[in-house]
Amino acid sequence: MVLSVNERTFTQEVLESSVPVLVNFEAPWCGLCRIIHPLLLQFQAECGDELKLVGVNADQNFKLSNTYRLKSLPTLLLIEKGIVKQRLEGFPGKDDLRQALEAIKLTYTSHEKIDIAGVRGQGARGSF
Repeated sequence: MVLSVNERTFTQEVLESSVPVLVNFEAPWCGLCRIIHPLLLQFQAECGDELKLVGVNADQNFKLSNTYRLKSLPTLLLIEKGIVKQRLEGFPGKDDLRQALEAIKLTYTSHEKIDIAGVRGQGARGSF
């Protein structure tokens, strides 16, 4: 299940998140939004706790839509430490989205695991 955020909870759930967040700006009337939803759920399951997926109803959160200058729906923003690292919009099909999500997953999931292992290894050596 995708966590639904709004203008009131966006700062805490997205901008202050300890892990990178993929924000899905969508709307109930958007057909492509419904089509990509299963892909996003699969992506979330594959990434586990290393990436967070949230949804924002663009129609009900006009200030956020305006702040992030949405031109089309769906628009996906990868936000890390409050900074937009990647923007995905206007993808022609599911395969394009799948490739972009795979690239994101590889970047963040392998990067995090390497960093954690490196920190643990350094800490163990330094304590002897």
